[in-house]
Amino acid sequence: MLTRQLAPLRLRRPLPSTSRSLGSIRTFVQPTPAYHASVQDVSPAPPPGPPAPEVEAHFTPSASMLGFKLEVPRREESTLRPIYLDVQATAPMDPRVLDAMLPYYTDQYGNPHSRTHAYGWEAEKAVEVARKHVADLIGAEDKDIIFTSGATESNNMIIKGVARFHKDKKNHIITTQTEHKCVLDSCRKLQEEGFEVTYLPVQENGIIRLSDLAQAIRPTTSLVSIMAVNNETGVIQPLKEIGALVKSHRGVYFHSDCAQAVGKIPLDVNDAQIDLMSISGHKIYGPKGVGAAYVRRRPRVRLEPILSGGGQERGLRSGTLPAPLIVGLGEACSLAQREMASDHARVSALSNRLIHGITSQVSHIVRNGAASGYPGCVNLSFSYVEGESLLMALKDVALSSGSACTSASLEPSYVLRALGAAEDMAHSSLRFGIGRFTTEEEIDFVVQRIVSVVNKLRDMSPLWEMVQEGIDISTIDWTQH
Repeated sequence: MLTRQLAPLRLRRPLPSTSRSLGSIRTFVQPTPAYHASVQDVSPAPPPGPPAPEVEAHFTPSASMLGFKLEVPRREESTLRPIYLDVQATAPMDPRVLDAMLPYYTDQYGNPHSRTHAYGWEAEKAVEVARKHVADLIGAEDKDIIFTSGATESNNMIIKGVARFHKDKKNHIITTQTEHKCVLDSCRKLQEEGFEVTYLPVQENGIIRLSDLAQAIRPTTSLVSIMAVNNETGVIQPLKEIGALVKSHRGVYFHSDCAQAVGKIPLDVNDAQIDLMSISGHKIYGPKGVGAAYVRRRPRVRLEPILSGGGQERGLRSGTLPAPLIVGLGEACSLAQREMASDHARVSALSNRLIHGITSQVSHIVRNGAASGYPGCVNLSFSYVEGESLLMALKDVALSSGSACTSASLEPSYVLRALGAAEDMAHSSLRFGIGRFTTEEEIDFVVQRIVSVVNKLRDMSPLWEMVQEGIDISTIDWTQH
């Protein structure tokens, strides 16, 4: 917790020669010149014996040194953190992203909209550099990028904005049954306002039929919104084919929620003929609380803004831009563009290791969604196992049974139900999220735990016992008498 202190700042003294003689390891931010900041480990290995009093005093930040009191809650040494395999919910921030952000929290704290002094100029320059990084990642022009608070805001702004702007002539929107909840709820909100919405079904592999989309488009259709990569199954929709089909109808815009796709698979808004796109920062190892919307200018896409105010971001998203967060998003996009191929290859190898490790030792497992989807999102259903019991038994692994936005619900995943999964199979599903910092050792541990827990739970299941005896339980009439 940060508590503001009124004491004036004093410059830090030069580090003494005994600076590494600490009694306890500390890692903190060492202020550096404006163009760079880094996280430094000032004491990687504590020497034997107690530290010198003057050294300990030097490395104990005082309120007068920092300008604020820093209170960091201590973590119990005996507490073991679970292995993290929930990257679709949020990805850990890449340290290089934090490194790029730090100067804009300390000495380059200007408002990027202040045009009368250097503080504003340097913040504005940093924002524009970040805007270019985001645009380059998706093959767009810099000015087509609008910064938002995240993909949820981008989806709301785009779907509601396009629909309301064209409401006098067009009142129809097309989306799919497996979209993220913020897309579906935005469409339901528009239905309450009198708009008509078509929810396209998907096949068992999670991919839409282009023929269904072609039949759904009407003269009154203003927008088609179809996500690139599904957040629960990793299914990749054929964006190029969808874009070509949409563009064969004059006056219909194509929007794609790419929160789970940007930085993970190659995307080009011109190749796919995408008019609007939603982007999230924390899904690509960037900070939470920032995202972007791609809004094509040539030909211009018109939408009604949700927020009113100072007219920032082409008048589409008023409000002071959070320069540190935007710098982090830009750096995350820059890293993703440089490392996408190597990240994808590594994630694919870990995904194959996970799937083979589990399926080679446990039977009656179904993979939900097309196997050709994004490899970092693996959704498996375990027959004759109750999903909540499975999650409860896997406390040493951070997993999800579906979207984090609906994880508190006991209802089976609407995405899996749309794929045709039976209710019991939808209930027994787990989503494995593999990312940039996942290791082979973690995958091997998770495989061992999954195999052990599933076998243990099945041994307690009377249904599993019947299956082992050769009884086809699908033929049993379970009606109560």
